Amino acid sequence: MPATHTALYYHLVFSTKDREEWFTEAFRPDLHTYLGGVVRGLEGVALAVGGVADHVHLLVGLKATHTLSDLMRELKACSSRWVSEQLRMKAFAWQEGYGAFTVSPPDLEKVRAYVLNQKKHHRKTTFKEEYVAMLERGMVEYDDTYLW
Repeated sequence: MPATHTALYYHLVFSTKDREEWFTEAFRPDLHTYLGGVVRGLEGVALAVGGVADHVHLLVGLKATHTLSDLMRELKACSSRWVSEQLRMKAFAWQEGYGAFTVSPPDLEKVRAYVLNQKKHHRKTTFKEEYVAMLERGMVEYDDTYLW
């Protein structure tokens, strides 16, 4: 085949260290805009960014040349510095790990709506319930000891 064609979409999820509630409702739009900008700066496509006080969700499109772990390291490092500066609190940090789940193109709109409706979703579901369901749906093996 003379060309490379890819459709690499990921639903990314990561939380604040110790699941502390750093992000007020007033601050979240700026955080989400910044996270989307970091993804674009890394030559990815931010299709949706959402979240609540203690975690964020991103739906992103990546190139075949991207390395997921490198993108996540840069995304978390840049945004950690930015949040610390914006909130004027040097103690801010993201949790070490993250979740990354592939999304097929026919499911993009459903996942996009899910990412953008986190506030409504978390009225009924805890983050742990949400995350475990994502792991199970993705058939990802996990040890509950290391989730929190």
